[in-house]
Amino acid sequence: MIRLKAFSYFEPASLKEASEILTQHKGEAYPLAGGTDLLVRMKREAIRPAALVNLKRIRELNGIQSEKDGGMRIGALTTIADIENSTVVHTSHPVLAQAAGVLGAQPLRNLATIGGNIGRASPASDMAPSLMVLQARVATEGASGPGEREIDKVFAGPGSTTLSDGEIMTAFYFPAMAPATGAAYLKMGRRSGGGDCALVGVAALLTLGSGEARAVRIAMSSVGPTPRRANKAEAVILSGTITEERMRDAARVAAEEAAPITDMRCSASYRKEIIKVLTFRALQEANQKAQGGQAT
Repeated sequence: MIRLKAFSYFEPASLKEASEILTQHKGEAYPLAGGTDLLVRMKREAIRPAALVNLKRIRELNGIQSEKDGGMRIGALTTIADIENSTVVHTSHPVLAQAAGVLGAQPLRNLATIGGNIGRASPASDMAPSLMVLQARVATEGASGPGEREIDKVFAGPGSTTLSDGEIMTAFYFPAMAPATGAAYLKMGRRSGGGDCALVGVAALLTLGSGEARAVRIAMSSVGPTPRRANKAEAVILSGTITEERMRDAARVAAEEAAPITDMRCSASYRKEIIKVLTFRALQEANQKAQGGQAT
């Protein structure tokens, strides 16, 4: 049996208290949410925290609510399973439920949280691409008070965020989706069913008007040090009428602008081929949904 190294343990009842504890430990304390990744890394001795700060007693970090303007708020400690099964999410931002449904196995989704998934800053995050195409904003609380930043500004590198010591993600805000908008998230893993770590993940969002794309956003995971937008591919889609050929061109450009690595799971060249396939299919599915059709 692997024993964890000794550490201090805290269960703060407020964000202020949690932030103060994290700040006092100057990067040697870790916030504990679902614990699905943190505890595994501790057992592997990849990290040795001096303290864990359990956030689960802080009630305002939970829940999914519709906003008056058609947007949505999701608390940082909301589980992936709750997002997958939420009627609010399925109604207003269904691509999030699609992404949540392929994140690991069901027991993992019952524990893992959206804040933990984003805070881990894994290049292979399943939730990050969908948050990026939906233009989510991340609310935080820290020593200098409440803050907010775009989801694209959260990731600093593999396993690293731009959050300062003591700064805690509290919620994610999603603007309302425009009419005639469709979005899709697709991933490929080593096993069928999509339940394992993504070799590549791609989210695409399209807003249509008069047969052309009024807005498009494409985001990818497992294609570089952090989840990233495919800005050049988006420009291809915006350059004219939506056609199959244009979507294939955009998929090719997305693969060109990505910088995947070769690792034990697959080669960089194979990942680029996956990017082409998934980007084209995600654009197809988003286009179909934007037209009010059923994606296959």
